[in-house]
Amino acid sequence: MSLTVLMNAGPWLSVPPPGYGGIENVVATLVPELRKLGVRVVLASVETSTLPVDERIWVFPDGQFHALQRPYNQVCGVSQAHLDGVVRALRARDDIDLVHDHVEAVGLATMAAMGPDGPPVLHTLHWDLAKHPELYGNLDGGVRVRVNGVSASQLARAPRALREHSVGHVHLSTPLAVDADRRPRVEKGDHTVILGRINPGKGQDLGARLARQVGFPLVLAGPVGPYHRPADLAAAGDEARQNPDVRFFYDHVAPYVDGDLVRWVGTVAGRERDDLLAGARAALFPLRWEEPGGTAVVEALSLGTPVVAVARGCLPELIEPGRTGLLTTDEEELGDLVLAAGLLDPDECRRTAAARFTPAVMAERYVGLYEQVRRLAPRPLLPTPT
Repeated sequence: MSLTVLMNAGPWLSVPPPGYGGIENVVATLVPELRKLGVRVVLASVETSTLPVDERIWVFPDGQFHALQRPYNQVCGVSQAHLDGVVRALRARDDIDLVHDHVEAVGLATMAAMGPDGPPVLHTLHWDLAKHPELYGNLDGGVRVRVNGVSASQLARAPRALREHSVGHVHLSTPLAVDADRRPRVEKGDHTVILGRINPGKGQDLGARLARQVGFPLVLAGPVGPYHRPADLAAAGDEARQNPDVRFFYDHVAPYVDGDLVRWVGTVAGRERDDLLAGARAALFPLRWEEPGGTAVVEALSLGTPVVAVARGCLPELIEPGRTGLLTTDEEELGDLVLAAGLLDPDECRRTAAARFTPAVMAERYVGLYEQVRRLAPRPLLPTPT
């Protein structure tokens, strides 16, 4: 395949990221499989990104995620500076067949504003589409700019103007799904895991309360705001409470964290994360929002761990009740379902992951969308005259 794609991952974290980084992990999973299919990838990220690609574009030397804690008027130019670098690169060359953009809001707006002489664009929507109603409700990307979701349920809730630009959805994947059906069984412990950034939408307060109420061991694994380890949060003192996720943790989660039945271990990655998930009785998702993608869901299944969740967002698309997990619309039932999850077959979880959620499956789907977007917008990029 002769296709050059500019993959715009944004300026916030390196690719792959050092630990938690949802969008950056998606890009790091997708790109190697695209290159196996013959796609040439130009990565727009930060200089410290280490993902093997064919070419790199950057404005910032390091990830700028830390800047998000500063006041808006000090940080509002970060995304714009990165996008300005991307646009300058696009206008200076004629070899980019398509831009695959992952930068929330400003990426879509900038690509649409390039006008009819810009390249075809596929903008992936990784987030809650109830945000940015003025942008999404009035989007006009012409025939050149298209979007895709990461689940059907996410797109079903999108404003009409955004849906009219959609070319469908692609479920997220994980490298853990590769040959997951051949992975030997891991001895299960009695703990349950909630994996992900601690915030109100993820519902860690509900999970912690139910763990204390029902009596099952619970491990909370994920950062609180910018703090990846309990020691880092403790050292930050009262100033850390300026961050809303930190306030949520202290006010609503920490009262249940006793270091015994309920533990917060901070960010886990790599082998540590895999061992924690693989040995768990269940992965718990006590959601209070419409989860759009569910990376942690497919990771859990790949490691043979059933999912127990509130049936919101993409969860009903990813989970087969009674086979790979248990879903409910009543959050108070989650505690009893955690206990029942031990009856589900870990092998069934792994078989499902190997069939549905490998990076190769995701990449093949994206290549199909690239071709569709290019057919809809055949006009090539015109380089700036010199």
